[in-house]
Amino acid sequence: MMNIAMLGSGFIGRFYAESIQGYRSKDKIVSVYSRKEETATKFATDYNVGFATDNLEAAIDRTDVDVVCIALPNNMHEEAVLLCCKHKKSVITTKPLARTAEEAKRMLLAVEKAGIFNGYLEDLVYTPKFLKAHESVKNGALGRILWAKSRETHPGPHSDWFWDIEQAGGGCILDLGCHCVEITRSYIGKDILPVEAMCWADTQVKPIDAEDHAIALIKYENGAISQFEVSWTFRGGLDLRDEVMGTEGTIWINSFLRTGFEMFTTGKSGDYLAEKAESNSGWLFPVGDEVNELGYNHMFMDMFAALEKGQQPKETFYDGYVVNAVLDACYKSAKTKLWEPVKLDIWRGRTGVSKDSHLQEYDADHYLVKEEVTHYGAKKIILKNKTTGKLSQITQ
Repeated sequence: MMNIAMLGSGFIGRFYAESIQGYRSKDKIVSVYSRKEETATKFATDYNVGFATDNLEAAIDRTDVDVVCIALPNNMHEEAVLLCCKHKKSVITTKPLARTAEEAKRMLLAVEKAGIFNGYLEDLVYTPKFLKAHESVKNGALGRILWAKSRETHPGPHSDWFWDIEQAGGGCILDLGCHCVEITRSYIGKDILPVEAMCWADTQVKPIDAEDHAIALIKYENGAISQFEVSWTFRGGLDLRDEVMGTEGTIWINSFLRTGFEMFTTGKSGDYLAEKAESNSGWLFPVGDEVNELGYNHMFMDMFAALEKGQQPKETFYDGYVVNAVLDACYKSAKTKLWEPVKLDIWRGRTGVSKDSHLQEYDADHYLVKEEVTHYGAKKIILKNKTTGKLSQITQ
């Protein structure tokens, strides 16, 4: 059983509360902090929380608190983490870990110096579909991973602070790209070094200083490449999609916008249907169990089980730091229009990983380029001579 101090009583804090107090049915939020006392009190009433406050340290420094869950605006993460270090409280925090890699590095070093449990709440690497797909990739079903792509687009976040570049630290790249980077690096291998990034970003629609639309490529040391597409300008709901391509197969995942659940309604009796849904009438695509489908249940199970066993969870502050470093390179590239290096002062994965050989032997003298059966029944084999490089064809 875990007793949790929830820092933040808004949209994500309530999603977390639904999972924390519903899935394992033994964990309890015992303290809640909000910047506004009235919203803390409302949260406490809704989730039967015994202590509500607008004092950040008071919510953390309690004898009945086992772990602190940060669900605050990005600019408040570091302050909250340092208070957890001060009071030796285990801490888990929402994504992104920080606004920049330098900020994330300070937080990482602080929790490690304090010797406290730390978890990075990257829910989209805990969704049921991702877990199944990732297991297939680990078992070699796709062969060598060449390319991984993740897309998250929607009409924009719920709270005003997201739209303020100073509080948020960025726009859709930081808000959504953090998901995509961790998803794709998980498929490629979290021990493989991300080396450089190329990014396009623009403010196409919203009256804000940050970007509302971006596309990026990230190269990895082993020759793999990842791609993300993020937007706060997409119309039609929340679109979460992943694609993974390997030498032996491909995976496509649609996690939210098309779920196999379709309904039509006039809208006369409907209200909330799904996160970021833009309409409550016409043809709609509800989600059966948002808390589970978005990964919150599996995420908290991993966090609390690891804490109980004295182990590290699958996602730690270190992972959040790596993600922030990749996103820093993306932001720099968006300005320079160049490939920019990913600068990691702390790297705990493999180094010097060369590009895996892609050459498949056909016989002693040739490499196999392609083998196929045509629509008219002939078998065609295309070969490359190892010595001369000449291409040839066998038709059987």
